[in-house]
Amino acid sequence: MAPTDGDDISYTRDRAISCAEFKSILDRSGLAARRPVSNPDRLGRMLAAYTFVFTAWDGDELVGISTVWTDWAFSAYLADLAVDRAYQRRGIGRRLVELSKQALGPEVTLILLSAPDAANYYPKIGMERFTDCFLLRRSQ
Repeated sequence: MAPTDGDDISYTRDRAISCAEFKSILDRSGLAARRPVSNPDRLGRMLAAYTFVFTAWDGDELVGISTVWTDWAFSAYLADLAVDRAYQRRGIGRRLVELSKQALGPEVTLILLSAPDAANYYPKIGMERFTDCFLLRRSQ
């Protein structure tokens, strides 16, 4: 589906998506290069484990997603922020982050690890760059 003109994008936290839809938005956003999209079981486990998911829709077309894990008290991890390339630069990613932060409330810090090519985007939407992050990488 081609992007519509105007602001016809709807956002929801109540609409479940399938593993195939999740894979599709990861593919169409470019985030698939950093996710296990060739393993449907693993993608399904990811999708099932998120505390909440916000989605952006152009009619029946999934055009954006934010996925979050949280303890609801102190911290939350924004695991995925993906917007279809054809819909980027329309404020969809910004709105998904805003909705995620609103759902978490003022006591919770929202944290994410950026893909290298997206690192310059996040300061533009008000996120603070934080350099003291540490990882123990997965072996698979």
